[in-house]
Amino acid sequence: MASRRALVCSFFIIFVSIISSYDGLQEDPLNNYLEEEASGYDSRVYPSHYSTAHEDGEYFKNLVKLRSEVFSLQKVSKVGGKSTPVRTVNVRDFGADGEDDTEKFEKAWKEACSSSEGANVVVPRYTYRLKPITFQGPCKSKITLQVNGVIEASDDLSDYKEDGRHWLVFDRVQNLQVEGGGTIDGNGKIWWQNSCKVDKTLPCKDAPTAITFYESRNLVVKNLKIQNAQKMHVSFEKSKNVQVSNLTVTSPEGSPNTDGIHVTGTQNIQITDSVIGTGDDCISIVSGSKNVQASDITCGPGHGISIGSLGVHNSKDYVSGVTVSGAKFSGTTNGVRIKTWQIKTTVTKMNY
Repeated sequence: MASRRALVCSFFIIFVSIISSYDGLQEDPLNNYLEEEASGYDSRVYPSHYSTAHEDGEYFKNLVKLRSEVFSLQKVSKVGGKSTPVRTVNVRDFGADGEDDTEKFEKAWKEACSSSEGANVVVPRYTYRLKPITFQGPCKSKITLQVNGVIEASDDLSDYKEDGRHWLVFDRVQNLQVEGGGTIDGNGKIWWQNSCKVDKTLPCKDAPTAITFYESRNLVVKNLKIQNAQKMHVSFEKSKNVQVSNLTVTSPEGSPNTDGIHVTGTQNIQITDSVIGTGDDCISIVSGSKNVQASDITCGPGHGISIGSLGVHNSKDYVSGVTVSGAKFSGTTNGVRIKTWQIKTTVTKMNY
C-alpha cells in the first residue's frame, strides 16, 4: 500500500505540473483544442493511468476534482476576462490642427504601426490638410483608421514635385480597416483646370490618385465619403481579400479621369452598397484582376462600369471572374462594357 501511495503521489505531482504548464502556455482554448484534435490526442484512449489511481479511491476523486476546478477557472478567465486591449492613437495628440498636418499624421501612424496590441487611429471631427503621404507597412498588428472629420489634400502643386501620381498611399499594410463616416477630399479643382483634357493647349501631365492601397491584404474600406479626387478616387493595386461597402464617391461630371474605384492586379474584392458619380468610370477593372464582385452600385454620372482598357501598349492583359449585380445606372455614357485594344487579351467568367 505504501508503494502504491507513493506511486499515486508521484503521478499527482506530475499531473499538476502538467496542468500548470498548460495553463501558463495556453493562449486560446479553441486553438489548443484544434491542435489536440490534429495530433490525434484523446485522453479517453489512455485509461490505464486513471485505473491505477482509482484503486485508491480518494486520491482519484481528489485528482479529478482538482482537474475540474483548474479547467473551470480557465474557462471563467477566458470567457469573463477582458479582450485584448487596442491602443487609441489620436492625431490631435500629435498636434494636428488643420494647417500642414502631414508630419503629425506620419508620427501618429508610426506609433500605431509599431503597436503589437492593435491600434485605432482616430481622426476627430475637424478639417485636416495633408501633402502627399505614405502610410507605410507592414505593421505589427491590425489597424483601424477611424476618419470622423475631413482630410483635405493640399492644393499647392509644388507639394507634389517628388510624386505627382499619389496623394494618400497605404503601402503593404495588412489587416487594415478604414472607416468612420468622415470625408476624404482630393481638392482636385486645380488639377482639373490644368488637365490637357480640359484645356487642349496644355501638355498632358500626371495627376495624383487620391487613395492608393498597394500590395495589401485583408482590407476593409467602408462608410466614407470620398470626393473631388485629383484623378482616380480609390485604387486597389496588387492586393488581396478586399471588402468595400457604403462609400459615396463623387466629383463633377466634367472632371477628367476621376474614376471612382479602380481595381488593378487585385484578387477577391467585393464592392457593395455604394453610390458613385464621377467624370469617368464608376468602377474600372484592369489587368491581373480576378474574382471581382460589384453589387448594389448606384452609378452616375460617369462612364459606367468598365473592364479595361486592356492591351494598351501591346500588353497581354487578362481579367477573370467579374460579377456585376443589382447595379443602377443614371446619366451614364455606358452601362457595363469591356474595352480592348487590338492585341491579345483574355476576359473570362463575366456575369452581368
